[in-house]
Amino acid sequence: MTRWASARVILIWAALAVAIGVPIAFAAGSEQLAWRGPVYILAGFAGIVALGLVLIQPLLIGGYLPGFSAYRGRRAHHWIGGALVLAVVIHVAGLWITSPPDMIDALTYASPTPFSPFGVTAMWAIFIVALLASLRRRLGLRPRTWRFLHMPLALVIVVGSVAHCLLIEGTMETISKAALCALVLAATAKAMIDLQVWRKRRALRGEGTARQ
Repeated sequence: MTRWASARVILIWAALAVAIGVPIAFAAGSEQLAWRGPVYILAGFAGIVALGLVLIQPLLIGGYLPGFSAYRGRRAHHWIGGALVLAVVIHVAGLWITSPPDMIDALTYASPTPFSPFGVTAMWAIFIVALLASLRRRLGLRPRTWRFLHMPLALVIVVGSVAHCLLIEGTMETISKAALCALVLAATAKAMIDLQVWRKRRALRGEGTARQ
């Protein structure tokens, strides 16, 4: 590996660490934490971590993170998905413990807060993807069918999570929060575009080979 390649690897991982770590660090220094209980704080930071994991997912599946082959990237994508489910469960469970009526309103789409429906919709999409992934072999889902189901749900997760985060006025600092949300949207869009282009090229090569 050349010096430039090594520096590029370091820069990519450092940028990812900054993108996720800075919003967490700013949230940890928020004055609002003084009026929050430990369970509520844990729930809040689980939500921030979940958004960071949403950023990592398209980077893995798109092959943008150095050190991950296509196979390792897919495996890591699978495990990060499991971690995302756990983070969401902690987030929701913590908020339920601190305020059950508010969570009931949120889960039934009766909450007056504008951010609630986006978060709840993203949550259900995450759970559906996790369930389908765990039953994929049992259901006999082919790669094309899996993509047909997974891609729209992934969009719901990303858009819902970003909207949920941006609309909340909480412990997260505004600029770092907006930057993280923008990176989530950009990474997802790039991964989806690149994967679609790659599949079209592979299909065209297959057609060309068949004609020969």
